[in-house]
Amino acid sequence: MKRYDLLTPEGTRDLLFDECVAQRYIENKLTDIFLKHGYTEVVTPGLEFFDVFTFKSRYFAQESMYKLTDAKGRLMVLRPDSTMPIARLVATRLREEPLPLKLFYNQSIFMVNPKNSGRDDEFAQSGIEIIGGDGTAADYEALVLAIQSLSVCGDEFRLEIGESSIFRLLVAELGIDSDEADNIQALIDTKNYPALSDVLSAYSGDAAEALRALPTLFGGAEVFEIAEKYMITPELKSKLSSLKKIYDALAGSGINEIKVDLGLVHKNNYYTGIIFRGFVEGYGSPVLSGGRYDNLIGDFGRDVPAVGFAVNVDAAAKMQLKSLGDDTKLITPADVLVYAVKDCEVNGLMHCNSLIKEGLTVFNSVFANEGDAVRYALDHGIKRIDIVSADGITEKVL
Repeated sequence: MKRYDLLTPEGTRDLLFDECVAQRYIENKLTDIFLKHGYTEVVTPGLEFFDVFTFKSRYFAQESMYKLTDAKGRLMVLRPDSTMPIARLVATRLREEPLPLKLFYNQSIFMVNPKNSGRDDEFAQSGIEIIGGDGTAADYEALVLAIQSLSVCGDEFRLEIGESSIFRLLVAELGIDSDEADNIQALIDTKNYPALSDVLSAYSGDAAEALRALPTLFGGAEVFEIAEKYMITPELKSKLSSLKKIYDALAGSGINEIKVDLGLVHKNNYYTGIIFRGFVEGYGSPVLSGGRYDNLIGDFGRDVPAVGFAVNVDAAAKMQLKSLGDDTKLITPADVLVYAVKDCEVNGLMHCNSLIKEGLTVFNSVFANEGDAVRYALDHGIKRIDIVSADGITEKVL
């Protein structure tokens, strides 16, 4: 029988030393941005009822969630998403809170990914949700904060914006069933042109041509002129016009890191308006994703619009470490190693506290002899050792 006591489950990993420092750095930087913009932190349970994610609208396939049962035999899941639990929270405990609500979070999510996909099943997220308020103003705020958040994740980045309604309206024009729509959505999202063309060969008309073109409609301002001919209804034209207005406003404000992608669709199909993703140079998957979701909170009994985004903190931390290179360490050595001789251990700890109050970082020795303590200090770049004995404190510079 194979033993698993020395392994981590597939899709998970231990974080060590510099990895932890990098993750905390990204979290703290993002938290600082959110706090300075008036956001308030919330934390939702790591365990949620299965119904939260499947009750009215099946936004998450059950095979993508880690499931277990509670003491009463009720079906539970490890949180696969942060937005839906916050929607539940807004509709319940925060129901009487005046709008708009500006919330942020730092927490992990858990998703079952295909074996050998290279994607983590558990990763940390930091994100915001703007609940209520004027939709246009909230969209702009979310997008500008997304740009600021990406600047924390890397020096070279881009934000891609799209409109989730365009795909949905084109699918409705063709009368495509939900399973086929999900398949087409995945092919557009991965820009799998040959497979998309094969699937759409069963359909004819302008809507099919527009769906076939969506993955190619990527770039700058020129995309809007090209896309105009594919907007075959007044509603589609209106959606494209609204997206262009947002793009022009951001680009006109000097934000050069923005691109438009009309093939941008999201597997979390609770989005109803603008949708966006952020990429950092050198990392192949999105580091940030978000959008507008005006119907989701209504599924939980409170009809209020919202917009938000989440940053993959683990991915951002990996990029930070990659940019530093193998020779740079984030963990810095302690300023002082304190070694207390036998029977002076408590005095040694009191001395540690005194040094910490002076603003120094301290490593309290638990070695059996002074020689081991000195070797440890030399090996770890600690330049000073304080020896505490019954006669007092002796300071040595190494």
